[in-house]
Amino acid sequence: MIRPKPRLPVPVYLLILCGVLFCSGYFVLRFPDVPGAAAASYVFNLIIALPAMIGLYRQVGGARAAAAIVGVSVFAYLIEGFGTLTGVPYGEFHYGDALGPKVFGIVPYLLPLSYVPLVIGSVAMFTAVRGALARVALATLFLVLVDGVLDPGAAVLGFWIWPDGGVYYGVPLSNYGGWLVSGAVAVVLLLMFAGKPLLDRPLRPELLDSLIASLTFWCGVLAFSGLVFPAVLAAVLIAAAVRRRVRLRRDLASAAPRAAQGL
Repeated sequence: MIRPKPRLPVPVYLLILCGVLFCSGYFVLRFPDVPGAAAASYVFNLIIALPAMIGLYRQVGGARAAAAIVGVSVFAYLIEGFGTLTGVPYGEFHYGDALGPKVFGIVPYLLPLSYVPLVIGSVAMFTAVRGALARVALATLFLVLVDGVLDPGAAVLGFWIWPDGGVYYGVPLSNYGGWLVSGAVAVVLLLMFAGKPLLDRPLRPELLDSLIASLTFWCGVLAFSGLVFPAVLAAVLIAAAVRRRVRLRRDLASAAPRAAQGL
């Protein structure tokens, strides 16, 4: 009897993508001014964002997915633009030139590509939690932890800049208070626009893939920068997301035979 080969806990494409992204952290640090770096940022962000956006489409359908992505994107532009101009709610900061052209010279055009998949992944981590308030609170707190990985690395790369610095690797604590507020709104918007299919159906595991890929890239940046604590935090969050992804794939696989029996 031929036994089937054991399946990997995560798909090969995600393993390859994460390996490339982790190693690219070294090259982004060492060669920040190479020609075409801005264009490469768009390509990398699009590649990272696609799995979660495709997963959302497969989970809730085209209309709901489009509404959720557009809704969170518009909010991201508005809150980031307001924050850049006023210092509320994040503290005084501005975007550097490394992320390319900006909307009205304020917020990079590619912002939704980097932000929306993080919201999708953070929500996917806690869809099984009972109670809307608890679900929103946990997803928001997870999103803030993700920002605890992103911001130190982004500060090193000059993606965004806090002129007055801060106690957490040059980032002020007000930034994380702002992320609690903006993250909660983004999570609510995603849940509202995506609707019941995000909570009532077996969850697509690829909803977490962009989050895992993004964290892996930043883990590489942090590790090669010698920023130990945020690099370890990134590794912990990646492990948690992978564990959740494995569970979702098992749940989806077990739900398929039951669905077939009900036909």
